[in-house]
Amino acid sequence: MAGQSSPDAPFGLVGHPLGHSWSPRIHELLGSSPYDLHDLGNDEAARFIRGGRWQGLNVTIPHKRLAAELADTRSSRVERLGVANTLVREDDGTISAENTDVLGFSWMLERFFRREHGKGAEELLAGRSALVLGSGGASRSVQASLAEVGARAIVVSRTGSETYEGLAERHPDAALIVNTTPVGMYPSCPAAPLDEASLASLDGLLGVLDVVYNPRRTGICLAAERLGIPSESGLAMLVAQAFFASELFQGRKLDEALVDKIEQDILAETQNVILIGMPGSGKSSCGRGLARLLGRPFVDVDDAIAAESGRSAAEIIRSEGEGAFRAIETRVTGGYAARSGLVIACGGGVVTRPENYDLLHQNGTIVLLDRPLEELSSRGRPVSQAKGVARLAAERMGLYRAWADLTLTCTGSAEGDALAVRRLLYP
Repeated sequence: MAGQSSPDAPFGLVGHPLGHSWSPRIHELLGSSPYDLHDLGNDEAARFIRGGRWQGLNVTIPHKRLAAELADTRSSRVERLGVANTLVREDDGTISAENTDVLGFSWMLERFFRREHGKGAEELLAGRSALVLGSGGASRSVQASLAEVGARAIVVSRTGSETYEGLAERHPDAALIVNTTPVGMYPSCPAAPLDEASLASLDGLLGVLDVVYNPRRTGICLAAERLGIPSESGLAMLVAQAFFASELFQGRKLDEALVDKIEQDILAETQNVILIGMPGSGKSSCGRGLARLLGRPFVDVDDAIAAESGRSAAEIIRSEGEGAFRAIETRVTGGYAARSGLVIACGGGVVTRPENYDLLHQNGTIVLLDRPLEELSSRGRPVSQAKGVARLAAERMGLYRAWADLTLTCTGSAEGDALAVRRLLYP
């Protein structure tokens, strides 16, 4: 979804480095387009901001402070925080600065508490402590938003008086954790800035939020999910801040319902579709057909392993053992599962390693292809041959069902299965 830098585009994003970004697609849906990406160093960014032919700009790291300094006028939020993420060129040529990150996080925070607890953020957070992980520009925006609802923000960083060491013991009554660090961001996912044991010891925790939006479920959100703690990563914040920026860009009010709709559209376009099931259940053939229907790249993990190693899964298992193959499978699976917008057919044994679940779940919808055992062949499948299909099914079917978000009873043809999966995904 990365845009192409052009000096004549009216809208865009300035930062460095800029790689994969969903902002051009979001602004296309909001009506503030063409929207391009401008990957610029500090001096280049300063020249472009002051002299470029643009109407509205979003600004990301490391230029948010620069954006505030270069603007002719600054909102009260920008004056208070010293950073801006939104610039608008006014009719008289002057540049005004706003921080819509604060607005975007406030929108996400309120929806989160309404959805998860049935009450507003102020009602549940006023007077209570919220742990804000990280002390950068995003942290300042989050702190400002939390102050608006009366929460006491405690900033946690690697150095200083509030570090990660002993955090849970110092603040056992914390009501909220917000990660504003890049830990866990693609492609270094699903890492987490705080371990699961620390989360588990916070008895009063009402939720975990992460400003990172890719992957959909960051490492800290996955840990919270395992503990039954409500959590959400930052896609809603990304879309909401873009919504408020787009209103400024276009000089008009937009329908706030767009935030939810665009968020769901982005999820539908970017979430991987992961196919799991018994060996011989038709994952590869269904996956190829589904990828054609959806216009997405297709990855067969066994084929990817063979292409990388020069040996098939069966050859690796026969020569080095199943354990060696499973280690390779986890590494290759994780590399593709961290990406977005793919159809991925997993090997039948992917469920035998628990760590593979987070790799698949972090950015995908997991679909189980359930084919009758009598239709499964063990030909060319050393594990199926060694154990037998019935025994293998007894060991794995419970895991398949536990991992699956959706289950399809196979139709009898690859084309039928692909069509049926598409209907399950997009009813």
